[in-house]
Formats: sequence, structure tokens, C-alpha cells
Amino acid sequence: MAGIFEIAEAGDKAYFFRLTAADGTVVAVSPLFNTIKGAAEGITAVRENAATGLVVDLSGTARKSPTPTAAPRPLVPLALARLATGRVAIG
Repeated sequence: MAGIFEIAEAGDKAYFFRLTAADGTVVAVSPLFNTIKGAAEGITAVRENAATGLVVDLSGTARKSPTPTAAPRPLVPLALARLATGRVAIG
């Protein structure tokens, strides 16, 4: 089973989404949005970008590699990239 995106309320007129794995583990939580539509657009952005996102190891355990010449892309958790095909549950 794929991951599930859930949109929830966070106080008065604030919304966020979370991505949960098939076993119920929360993989990611979004920042707050002013509208449900904004949260849904955030989910769309994650789904579009996660599959092509680079994985960058900043742990210090990786071998030193040359400094990239292009601007770095935003970090995307590996688990999020794997679950980018989840369904949206609004409610």
C-alpha cells in the first residue's frame, strides 16, 4: 500500500498535511497553510518534486566530493520520495 496524504486543521483557519506510511508511521509534516486549497497545492508540489529530488548526505560520514557548481536543490527525505504516489485524504 502506498503512503497517505492527510489534510488536517491546526487551530482557527490553519491547515497542514502529513504523509503517513502504510504502517501508520508519520513520514513528513508540512508547514501551515491558510486554506485547504493551499495545503492541497503543497501536496501536489511534494508529489511532483519528490520523485526527482536529489538525496544529499550531510551526515559527515560520506566521502568528500567536489563542490557542486549548480545551486543545490531542496532536500527531500528518501522515504518521502518513495511514498510520493500516496493518495490525498481530505476530511
